[in-house]
This record gives sequence, structure tokens and C-alpha cells, in this order.
Amino acid sequence: MERRIGGIRFLFPEGKDKALTFSYDDAQIHDRRLVSILNQNNMKATFHLNSGTLDTEGFITSAEVKELYVNHEVACHAVTHPFFNQLSKTQMIAEVYEDRRALERCCGKIVRGMSYPFGEYNEQMIRTAEDLGIVYNRTVGSTMNFSLPADFMQWNPTCHHGQVTDALINDFLNAPGYRNLSLFYIWGHSYEFERDHNWEHISGICEKLRGREDVWYAANIEIYEYVTAMRSMVVSVDEDLIYNPTAVTLYLCIGGRRVSLAPGAMISTAE
Repeated sequence: MERRIGGIRFLFPEGKDKALTFSYDDAQIHDRRLVSILNQNNMKATFHLNSGTLDTEGFITSAEVKELYVNHEVACHAVTHPFFNQLSKTQMIAEVYEDRRALERCCGKIVRGMSYPFGEYNEQMIRTAEDLGIVYNRTVGSTMNFSLPADFMQWNPTCHHGQVTDALINDFLNAPGYRNLSLFYIWGHSYEFERDHNWEHISGICEKLRGREDVWYAANIEIYEYVTAMRSMVVSVDEDLIYNPTAVTLYLCIGGRRVSLAPGAMISTAE
């Protein structure tokens, strides 16, 4: 459900009311085929990599990370893909910090996202990741809905790609009037398509969801940045003034009128 302030509705970039993001773990060589499929359909995804497995048999090389994922986001998945509930805090720090360092050197960008290996985490892991510059962490708990995350450090996706059905896609694309800012978050592992001999499944998902004018196709970090900015809006007590204190352009619907609010700008809802 979107955030509402009186008669104000918040929208995704360019006034869209739906968003789609993908998330894939482990960086096995099958990412190459998956990236090709996503690129052909103009989709965007986040790829969570274990830097300790790069350059080993069955996994992509560190030299190809920057070019392979150029249209997508590179994020952490810990160095060795450990069970975090079995680690000391010192080990947790090393797994996240060194993964960030290695991946940033590979892709030439700042890495701020992560997914929990095996979906395993605890409160200490959450706080440790935050201290090390991680701003969101994906879990493996399916919500089977399109809600925005309440806590980005425990970001539950809509579902694993194996749970995506035509009915779920239709529900996303044909949302009831009361539902706004729908986020469809699909996750998985590229090797699963090879193992299960069903590459046509992800191709079909992309074909059914591509090219929609009402859908924002974004990587995980883009979703995080926009929603965080949206939640930082400053509104006057009488709700007649709205101020955007962030560096992100925000989109709103005020009394049926769609407007954009530039970084640092303030508008009157009466205009």
C-alpha cells in the first residue's frame, strides 16, 4: 500500500504506480545467460555475489563482473556464503567488509546492497551490516504480495521465481483501485533454470511483464533510494506545503494532478 498524506498520493518515477525488480544470488556462470535474457527484455536486476567464489570453476570471473552486470546492480552475498547464525561478530565483519571491498574493485561502483546467504540472519548480523555501509538486505521469505518493505534490512521479496504464476502476474498488472505503489520483487538463482531445464520460465515472465508504461523497471538499490526519499518528505501541519529534502526527484498526485518535486524544492498543495 502506498504512503498517503491526506489527498496526496506518492508515485514511482515518471508517475508510474508499479515497480518490478529482480534479485539473483551466487554468481554462477549461468548468470551470463540470465543477464542476456533480462537485457533483451529491458529488465533490471540486482546480482548478489560471493567474491570468494569468483574465478573458480562454475562461477564467473572477477574480470567480467563490470561488463557483465553493467545494466544491473552488483551487491554483496558475503565472501564465502556462510551460515551467519554460526559466526562470531568478527567473522561477520570480515565476510561483509571484504566482500564489499572486492566487489567494488571489480565493478568500479559503491556497493551498498546485500542478501543473506541461505536467508539466515539475526539482530547482530543486521546491525553489523548496517555499520559496514549496507543499506538493505534481502531475505528469502516470500510475502506473495506487492507491498513496500517496512524494514529494508529485512526486505522480504514477493516470491521466488518458481512461485511466479500467470495469476500472480495478472494480479500485479491489474491492481484493484485501492492498491497503489505495487512492487513485484522476484528472486532466485540462475543455476536453477539450468538444473530444472526451464529457461523458458524466466523468458516467459519477462515477456509478460516487459514494455509496460505503468511499470518502473529498477534494481534493488534504486527501489531503496526512491522509497527512502519518499519517506523523508516534509509536510506542513495543514498539509498545504510539501518539501523534498532529498537528492531524488519525487513524483506525486495531488487532487488528481500529477506533479514532480525536484530535490530541495517545496510546493503548495493548493496550486
